[in-house]
Amino acid sequence: MNPDSILSPADGKIIIIEEVTETEFFNDKRKKVSIFLSPFDIHVNRYPVSGKIIFSKYHKGKYLVAWHPKSSDKNERTTVVIDNKKFGKVMYRQIAGAIARRIVNYAKPNKIIQQGEDSGFIKFGSRVDLFLPSDSKIKVKIGQKVKGGITKIV
Repeated sequence: MNPDSILSPADGKIIIIEEVTETEFFNDKRKKVSIFLSPFDIHVNRYPVSGKIIFSKYHKGKYLVAWHPKSSDKNERTTVVIDNKKFGKVMYRQIAGAIARRIVNYAKPNKIIQQGEDSGFIKFGSRVDLFLPSDSKIKVKIGQKVKGGITKIV
């Protein structure tokens, strides 16, 4: 565990780092970091921070390829928000891809979780998005390979 960092929730490659307006929970500007999981990556997802689950919601959706920009809002997905003492509210979103059509999410509201614990998995090619406070200092670059529960995102 590293309480001074937000760790990658998944193994994969950074494909997007951008400021967005997140409308499902925050309704404000956030930094979005997107991680693409190829069919060859380990598809276990991990909690990026410790804290209390305050939001967990499943959405039916399409099955666009996971690297497509609209997959974050259009595809089958699960959105989870963790309240963390240092970073405040941190959101991650598990997104099914064209091949990955099954999301398993272990996050339940009011559950106290530890950074790095298994948070679920997505079968085969998929994506995980992190939505972070807009003043977050991102430590990864587009194209960088990351390891779930190990690589520091912030």
